[in-house]
Amino acid sequence: MRIGELSRRTGVPVPTIKYYVREGLLPPGELTSPNQASYGESHERRLRLIRALLDVGGMKVAEIADVLTAIDDRDRPLHKVLGAAADRLGADHDDQADDADTDGASRTARAVVADLVTRRGWRTHESNPAAADLTKALAAMDRLGHSAFTDVLDDYADAAEQVARADLAYVDREVAVEDMVEAVVIGTVLGEAVFNALRRLAHVDASAKRYGTQGQPGTPG
Repeated sequence: MRIGELSRRTGVPVPTIKYYVREGLLPPGELTSPNQASYGESHERRLRLIRALLDVGGMKVAEIADVLTAIDDRDRPLHKVLGAAADRLGADHDDQADDADTDGASRTARAVVADLVTRRGWRTHESNPAAADLTKALAAMDRLGHSAFTDVLDDYADAAEQVARADLAYVDREVAVEDMVEAVVIGTVLGEAVFNALRRLAHVDASAKRYGTQGQPGTPG
């Protein structure tokens, strides 16, 4: 197909497609004449993945390039490929630490997270961006006087493990590595939105059952 057809199929403007080619995110089409190139289904799939990483994953062009490099490295284990995508999703991690990162709450939170990872036998490292996010959240709760939240951290970890298994069961339905990575993006970003919505609904139900008036449905507080 020509670039115009590729644009119509994917909804990506022609100038944007040319930009992705220049940046090395999308392989160039096969030249059919000095001014014409032909694109195939692999280009369409790669372009859709780029848009998922950009629009849904919120990644920058340089980060997308890293993920695509991992995908194209056939010697890299699938776990590493999926990790390259997942580690770049979510919050924006700055190299510089926050001013509060050296206080007692942060040191305590880092120790709690390190203990959690070790105790549950998770095959990850405390330097993982998600571990840094968890540390910041726990430290913030500690500063607000809610350090006791760590008492229910294992309950949250149990739920997280179940959700992670569901996420990867969905990923396993895909065959192509590109599709698997896209499933990770969708499952991580939109899956979090789904899980958070379900959590809010469950909160209303649990609150109504525990604190609500008998016979009356609970309402959000």
